[in-house]
Amino acid sequence: MPTSPASGSSASGHDDTGSVDAVHVDALHVDPELTDGRHTNAAIAVVAVLCFGGLVASLMQTLIIPIQPELPHLLHTSISNASWVITATLLAAAVAMPIAGRLGDMFGKQRVMLVSAALLVVGSLVCALSASLVPMVVGRAIQGLAMGFIPVGISLMREVTPPRITSMAVAAMSATLGVGGAIGLPLSAWVAQQWDWRALFWVAAGLAVIVTALVALLVPHLDDGNGGHFDVVGAIGLALGLSGLLIAISKGNDWGWGSPTTLGLLAGGLAILVIWGAFELRHADPLVDLRATARPAVLLTNIAAIAIGFGMMAQAIVVPQILEMPTATGGLGQTLLAAGLWMAPGGLMMLVFAPVSGTLINTIGAKLTLAIGATVLGLGYLSAFFLMNAPWQLALASVICSAGVGIGYAAMPTLIMGAVPISEAGAAVGLNGLMRSIGTTSASAVMALVLTSSTVTYGSVDVPSHSAFRWCFLIGAIAAFVGVAITMLVPAARRKAASAPTVTDERPVAAQA
Repeated sequence: MPTSPASGSSASGHDDTGSVDAVHVDALHVDPELTDGRHTNAAIAVVAVLCFGGLVASLMQTLIIPIQPELPHLLHTSISNASWVITATLLAAAVAMPIAGRLGDMFGKQRVMLVSAALLVVGSLVCALSASLVPMVVGRAIQGLAMGFIPVGISLMREVTPPRITSMAVAAMSATLGVGGAIGLPLSAWVAQQWDWRALFWVAAGLAVIVTALVALLVPHLDDGNGGHFDVVGAIGLALGLSGLLIAISKGNDWGWGSPTTLGLLAGGLAILVIWGAFELRHADPLVDLRATARPAVLLTNIAAIAIGFGMMAQAIVVPQILEMPTATGGLGQTLLAAGLWMAPGGLMMLVFAPVSGTLINTIGAKLTLAIGATVLGLGYLSAFFLMNAPWQLALASVICSAGVGIGYAAMPTLIMGAVPISEAGAAVGLNGLMRSIGTTSASAVMALVLTSSTVTYGSVDVPSHSAFRWCFLIGAIAAFVGVAITMLVPAARRKAASAPTVTDERPVAAQA
């Protein structure tokens, strides 16, 4: 499918100024049967499988929360050590996303998703059979590695969908990041109350087996592997650097921000990442093409992802605490299951807004869609600042926040994929997922610091004060509006008629301003 050469445009479908450009369809490894309008149903089936897989993978993030207070007793360990059960998953997910994306670009995305789904099966089985801390942490880390499924699936979307539904498909799978976490809380609370705690992981293993089978049977293996050599040293450097940085951030409140351990890990992690960056710039076939990620469109989108990821996690941490605190302390006295049910509509709202986001991307472009999403997120936090006196009020604020996240999360990978070559789409989307993880991890640390800085005594326990929760909502709003400001700095896309697709006029410009 020949296209006329565009003046000043590179062969990869983006120019050298860093602004987002139209994607060259002839560079895509697209299955003609799936992009033919007569086979839209087959494409929708593939999208449904990818979304279900993303939902199950993200579900693992909140699976353990209902039994978190019981983990020290269940695993015969201390409270501090038990927290590694959650930290290990978050850390492994952050490391896995860019690495899985790169592997998908090299060896084919369907293969990598199949491996990710299999890792989820293995991790869930290890957890289900664990009776002590170490195997549980190992199993949870393996579950975290399965999060690589999501960025690889998102980057596959534009290769297996007709142009008219690509934005909708990307929006739907992006929404699974929030939906899985939101429905995971009430679902896992119900399972834990009805059966033994190990049932959580047996259910997870069963879901993972279904995902593995569906990916193997229904997701086509396209000839989308670009080959190359896997950057082992780069992967190890990234893992070590991120581990030091994220462990310091996530454990800083427990260890003390001025403790030698926290400062050592923070400084060591940053130093390793600086050395890693210098190595990647000199590597012929790097894990992450830092020159491509330095393009303004990619760089600014990733910075905005940190701010919006921060905003998403802040309400997920703060709202359940207010709902569950005793009424004598200013809380709303809800049970864990009830709190999860109040939070569930927010997660489902992300899925509801997926088609809205897709329509906005097609109509006004991904840049403005991301700005609108971040704005709605900020308005949700401002609503929560004033609506804290009843469960329904917090549920309403959570719905508004989640709508903003649902709109914004879909726009970010669209912006990223429109600014990098197709051969690097998986790694670039994975790196964007990492940036969101840094935002969510930072939110956990900041919210914990704020909530412990202003407390009231309830019996023999100190609990966060009402003003501390208000400060959390205000900080979340500020983070969201910072995301808006950064998004508006993303260079505008330029339509180039000469490089526009000639096969169909339905494929939208990936990220039009």
